Amino acid sequence: MITPPPQLAGWESWQGNDPYEDTAGPFFMKLNAEPGKHRSAFLCTEGHMNGGGFLHGGMLMTFADYALFVIAHDELSDMHSVTLTCQTDFIAGAAPIGEVVYADGEVTRATRSLVFIRGQIYIGETILSTFTGIIKKTKPRETPKT
Repeated sequence: MITPPPQLAGWESWQGNDPYEDTAGPFFMKLNAEPGKHRSAFLCTEGHMNGGGFLHGGMLMTFADYALFVIAHDELSDMHSVTLTCQTDFIAGAAPIGEVVYADGEVTRATRSLVFIRGQIYIGETILSTFTGIIKKTKPRETPKT
């Protein structure tokens, strides 16, 4: 597990590791940040910016993909799963270095094998992007052998 920055004390990362997300972010989550609402966050650094000084679009898309799984956490607790689709709409690119960027949203529908999600990425009242996605449940998680 990666230790969150002081601005995100009390937040956690996924158990185990995800080399890509840990390098791109690192990203953190707070389950039930508000009752029934899971939130994701990362601390914006110079490494997240593009050549024009704006938050890189690829970073926003990577964070949206991470947030899909945090938002759908309760639907996926006993399943392995993969992103089937992730649509990201860019609204604003201004993200000051040192600010915390957040994402949250909702599950709009869940079936036996699919979870539909919509969400937003923001700093304070400024929405940076919105996203929708579909997660496909692939197989049950194995129970650790004792």
